[in-house]
Amino acid sequence: MAHSASFRAAAHPDGLSDVFDELNNSVNRESETEHVRFGVLLSAVGRRSYGPLLLIIGLFAISPATILPGMTTIAAAITLLVAGQMALGLKRPWLPKFVLNLKVPRRPFLKFLDKTRPTVERIDGVWLRERWAFMTVPLFVNVVALCVIAAAMITFPLSLIPFAPLAPGIAVVMFGLGMTARDGVWLCAGIVLTAAAFWLAAPMIL
Repeated sequence: MAHSASFRAAAHPDGLSDVFDELNNSVNRESETEHVRFGVLLSAVGRRSYGPLLLIIGLFAISPATILPGMTTIAAAITLLVAGQMALGLKRPWLPKFVLNLKVPRRPFLKFLDKTRPTVERIDGVWLRERWAFMTVPLFVNVVALCVIAAAMITFPLSLIPFAPLAPGIAVVMFGLGMTARDGVWLCAGIVLTAAAFWLAAPMIL
């Protein structure tokens, strides 16, 4: 029952556009600094549930901020930590203080939000809605958790290939969208993309 409770907690009362508005406002409030704390971004979307948390981690993983050395690895490690707790059935994810204090370059992340906003508006309410409820039962929540773990794990070898980590990063975004909106279609899309990314990484792992 812990997993179903996690899914219910993941539902966000607002649309995806509202989530982006909160992110944008949070970043703009830090206008006097060159960086914004990761914890500030998480607080904007609600870090007490897995869906919004995976969404912001995934967005961070595919943003220009990961151009900086080591950022892709950090994003993968955070994803692994969150997905592990999800697989264990913990109702609320926990992140250590040093993760919350990580600094994200403010301007590149804000620019990324601005560029992706038109896509978000097209997705919100049209391609993203509650459907395929069978994907929210505990068995499938376990499958999603394992797929998020897989996406995080394959990011490490893929980080050696330029732009390759985008695939698992986008998959994590899909899982975040699906969990936030209880949309099983996006969860399935995330599973398919994770499998494709694993196929890409297989020669480097095996």
